Amino acid sequence: MFGRMPRLVPAVQRAADVLELFLGPDATLSAAEIVERLGLPRSTTHELLTTLVARRYLDRQVGEETTYALGPVLLELGSRYQQRLEFAKEADAAARSVAAQCGETVHVGILDGLDVIYLSKIDSTHSVRLISEVGRRLPAHCTAVGKVLLAGLPPAELNARLKGRRLAALTENSITSRAMLLAQLEEVRRTGVAHERSESNPDAGCVAAPVVDARGEWAAAMSISIPTSRHSEESWRQWEKLVREGAARLTLRLGGVPVQ
Repeated sequence: MFGRMPRLVPAVQRAADVLELFLGPDATLSAAEIVERLGLPRSTTHELLTTLVARRYLDRQVGEETTYALGPVLLELGSRYQQRLEFAKEADAAARSVAAQCGETVHVGILDGLDVIYLSKIDSTHSVRLISEVGRRLPAHCTAVGKVLLAGLPPAELNARLKGRRLAALTENSITSRAMLLAQLEEVRRTGVAHERSESNPDAGCVAAPVVDARGEWAAAMSISIPTSRHSEESWRQWEKLVREGAARLTLRLGGVPVQ
């Protein structure tokens, strides 16, 4: 049987309807025009407009007739959305450059709580390659990308996120000790690079470096992921060099200063 559709909140739908009126040709609308176009009661429309103005989604303009226009919060949200699109485009370009040099799978990911979400992935050119996808979520403590991003958190925030949380194992090599994880994160801060060997996938490992934004925060991380069949100490050193360089190039594109 099909699951029940999630219930939509009527008040939120009505507020969205009001905002979407401004997708049309009119830059400003009066309360009477909004009532007429949406067929809402005047009292409901007044409450919606008052709330949207208070939250800065709309501007109230007083003149011969009181009208409403889109407010500054929508510009801020649109700017954030544009930044996300631009970041994804830049991340893909930087990851593609690194993948072309090493022939291995390259990811760019961000932190969400104690999980990593992969925003970009360029596949290996080898016949034996890793199976992963954009949007995949993994526990941060089991990945090189995640270790980089956890290491970039302020200590108080890191402790708050880890408080009361169990470090689950994905493989027999996964870190399950908080003390061991904190020791590794300190090493990441010192060296500017993180390693993971068969901690999230028994048949693969990866190396990652931080991507720094214009505010100086470790906003993302780039990694090279390699099947264990192609591991060698000499190769690890080369991959580490390439991922540092790739993360540094992406950092510069974001207006940040690369980690030395």
